[in-house]
Parts: sequence; C-alpha cells; structure tokens
Amino acid sequence: MKYKRVLLKLSGEALMGAQQFGIDQSVLDRYASEIEASVKRGVQIAVVVGGGNIFRGVQAESGGMERAQGDYMGMLATMINSMALQAALEKKGITTRLQSAIKMEQIAEPFIRRRAVRHLEKGRVVIFGAGTGNPYFTTDTAASLRAVEIHADVILKGTRVDGIYDKDPEKHSDAVRYQTLQYSEALIGNLQVMDMTAFALCQENRLPIIVFDMNRHGNLLKVIEGEEIGTLVR
Repeated sequence: MKYKRVLLKLSGEALMGAQQFGIDQSVLDRYASEIEASVKRGVQIAVVVGGGNIFRGVQAESGGMERAQGDYMGMLATMINSMALQAALEKKGITTRLQSAIKMEQIAEPFIRRRAVRHLEKGRVVIFGAGTGNPYFTTDTAASLRAVEIHADVILKGTRVDGIYDKDPEKHSDAVRYQTLQYSEALIGNLQVMDMTAFALCQENRLPIIVFDMNRHGNLLKVIEGEEIGTLVR
C-alpha cells in the first residue's frame, strides 16, 4: 500500500444518491463496502462526512438565520450522517469509533487526538463528526485539521467526478482534467479543490490531496494502492 493512514472526506450531498434530500441507503452501503475492502488490507482509515444533504449553515444565513446558529445545526447534520455510516460499517463487521467535536456522550466519544490515533492503530475506522466544533468552518477544514492531527499520509476527497478540471465538467464537455497539480497552481487557477482555510492547512503541512470518483467501484482501494486515479494536489 502506498498510503497506510488516510483521511477520507465524503460530502453529505453524495449520500443523497438520486434523491433530493436525506440518505440513500444503497449509496451508504456501497461506500461502506469500499471502506471495508481497504480496512481488510490493513489500511488505517479515518472519515469526515459533510452534512449538506440535511442542512447547510451558509444556506440558512441567506434566509436570515444567524450564521453561527446555522453552522451549529449543520454540525448536528454531520453527526446524523456519521452515525448512519457507522451503522453501515458495523453491519459489515468493521469496528468503528465515532468521535464528536461537540460533547454528545450518549452517542459519541469526545474528540481526543491520542485516542483517535490509538483506535486507528488497532484497526478501527474512526469517524470524526461535528466538524471542528466551531462555526464559520467547513467540513473540508475539519478534514484537513484532523488529517494533520492524526498524521495522515493523504486526504482522499471522494466526489462524483473523477478529479479536478479546469472548469465544471458537468457543464462543459471540453473541460480538461488535471492529473497532478501544485498547490500554487490550484490557488492561481481558483480551482476550488477545498475552501481556502482547508487548503492553506494542507499546503502549510505539505499534506497531499487526491480528488477522485468515489462512486466507481474499487477506486478507493486503487487510490490507496498508488494507482494514478483522479487528481493529485501536492
């Protein structure tokens, strides 16, 4: 395996599948199977899931709600998705631990960096919920922060497209996919790999990012093995 400890970032919207809202169980089960295949190969996996399929603080702000209030609601949405992923993984016999940046003793451990690392060393999948625990930060930032804290080898950003393009491939048929990018190129081109805070964390800590198609069967394991799938930002 090229990467032994990875942070997998999944968007909440990806869990909707073909639905307009909520969680598509078939998508959830498919993602759980992809993670299971990698865990069985000895890979240490931590996961951060967004909450956009349920609630987004930025959208709430546009409707007149205070941004901080909306962001806290979005953190709770990530916990719903995290619990759903935990259940799907445990149904497959994978041992998991859910850690929350906001205290929720009845359903999750508090985030403790050393404990998270120990869980990974024991082969457990660690799911980080509730973002960073602070408003005005996205789950991309949470993923970057946790990846740095646990000394992950790479951030794997699973999306519905097969990498980073010079323009939106869903709107432009002539869009060109990048195989590799430097951090500076992504910034100058405003390619929106992640939000600026998350990207800066990765750049400062020299943490590579791979953006790939999570919906294609076997892609997660192939990326971890080192196959040139998606786009590598380094």
